Amino acid sequence: MEKRAMLRVAPVILAMGMTCMSGIANAAGYAIIDQSASGMGNAFAGGSAVAEDASTIFFNPAGMTRLPSGNQLIFGLHIVDAKTDFTNDGSISYLGGPLTGPNSEGGTTGLVPNFYWATDLKHGAKFGIGVNAPYGLTTKYDEEWVGRYHAIESTLQTLNVNPAIAFKLDNKWSLGLGANIMYMNAKLTNDLNYNVICANAGEIAPGVPTCSGANAPYADGRSEVDGNGLGFGYNIGVLYEASDRTRIGFAYRSSVNQNLQGTAKFNAPSNFTADFAVPAFQETDASASVDLPETTSLSAYHDISSHWAIMADWTWTRWSRFKELTYEFANPYQPSSTTEENWRNSNRVALGANYRLNSTWLLRMGVAYDNTPIPSDEYRTPRIPGNDRTWVSVGFNVKAAKHMALDVGYAHLFVPETGINDDQSTGGILIGDFESSVDILSAQLIWDF
Repeated sequence: MEKRAMLRVAPVILAMGMTCMSGIANAAGYAIIDQSASGMGNAFAGGSAVAEDASTIFFNPAGMTRLPSGNQLIFGLHIVDAKTDFTNDGSISYLGGPLTGPNSEGGTTGLVPNFYWATDLKHGAKFGIGVNAPYGLTTKYDEEWVGRYHAIESTLQTLNVNPAIAFKLDNKWSLGLGANIMYMNAKLTNDLNYNVICANAGEIAPGVPTCSGANAPYADGRSEVDGNGLGFGYNIGVLYEASDRTRIGFAYRSSVNQNLQGTAKFNAPSNFTADFAVPAFQETDASASVDLPETTSLSAYHDISSHWAIMADWTWTRWSRFKELTYEFANPYQPSSTTEENWRNSNRVALGANYRLNSTWLLRMGVAYDNTPIPSDEYRTPRIPGNDRTWVSVGFNVKAAKHMALDVGYAHLFVPETGINDDQSTGGILIGDFESSVDILSAQLIWDF
């Protein structure tokens, strides 16, 4: 194995932690598409054209012009159960021998809430607010697993507030505009190999002597990096109603720049002794800048009859913004580090259908294909072992009362076997395969008043 990063031990190990900025979620990269239980039943086909409830604030704010007069409130919740089982296939340690440790399951079960409110303005215009989480991930592996130097726990959370306005240009065209205020928090942990750190301490910080007893069998230490930031963006949408039965939607969500500020902490093993305190492994302020990608969607909706409707969607995401990730550290012994990512743009296509059973019940179904932005096994990490995924969804809407309705949706995501060849230098090369799948159960209550 090439020992090419001995001069970069501290930055590279921190990069193992902060790489949560690229993670496994239920959409491509680390995006979360679960913004509507009604859309879930159709695998989000027709997302920017359906415009059937206030969740259109996220998918296409122009769709608010189709909502009933008055106010509409939506409270939604999505349960996401992600399974990620790793099987080792010859992982290599920093010194060239086997990277030891058991396999592990890194998936977790999480909750994604949504809230939407839309109300009337003068001259047929609408105002609304959406509160949601457009990006996020959680992976957690056993503390002793074979990839512990690459990742143990990764958590990325966002909270987005999206006020929007919509108005009709004429009897066919509607325009919607929205602002996005997004808070982001990230926390990442991984183990550190203190035998490697001690043996190469002089190269971490030139001129500093190596540790006392450099060949001692030290235990693993632990690294934790966390940070948060606030970013701003916008979304726009156009809705064209060709007839009472057919409409086409176009929507754009801008990139959001996040400048995360936080700390990096290190816990050495209890039996670690040295002639000095390793200067590159002290608690320090840390920062990273991340450009969240813009998305473009084109959707269509058509009522075939009084019972059947069909819909389709194409969404493009500019993940190619994520070419590299650079970290800056306040500790002068920890120089800035750049990790290559080289993600590519991704596409998502979806088809769906609705069946109107009667005035009370509407049944939904949908399929989708979502391709991963991760270009190869060499750029995949256990924090985001993402791959292409195929969606199969079903759902229903029921009118519970005159002004109340309930949407329920369920989706299963099929993910092919996913290889990884992640060279973290001091952490070794993690080689193996992930078996993954995702189940999502969504529900939302709609209240018109």
